[in-house]
Formats: sequence, structure tokens, C-alpha cells
Amino acid sequence: MNIVELIVMVCSLLNPNACSEKHFEFESNGSLKSCMMQAQPYLAQWAGDHPNDRIASYRCAWPGQEGEDL
Repeated sequence: MNIVELIVMVCSLLNPNACSEKHFEFESNGSLKSCMMQAQPYLAQWAGDHPNDRIASYRCAWPGQEGEDL
């Protein structure tokens, strides 16, 4: 298992212009591409727990490399 950073852009349903990035540590088997698929159930659960927010986008990165071109 690899620890990756799951970076999620979250926007408020009450104020769609109010968006922020949230960072979560996530265990993934394999590559960053596999993280994208493995994260979907986690994101669905998070969205269900936060009904006033919506997930606008998400991506995976290795810890400490967020923002770098890989």
C-alpha cells in the first residue's frame, strides 16, 4: 500500500463561488491513476456526509509533490 495525497476541490451548494481545496491522505494500491479509481467510493461517502457541498474535481499526488509536474 502506498500513501498518496487526495486533493479535492469542494464547492458550497449555497454559494457556488465559494470553493476550497481539501487534502486527505489516502491508501492506494499502485499508481496515481489507480488512486483516481480507488478514491471514488471514499469520495461518494464524503459527499454523502457533506450534503451542502459538492466535489468539483479531484486528483491524486504523491505526498510532498502536489503542484509539481509529474
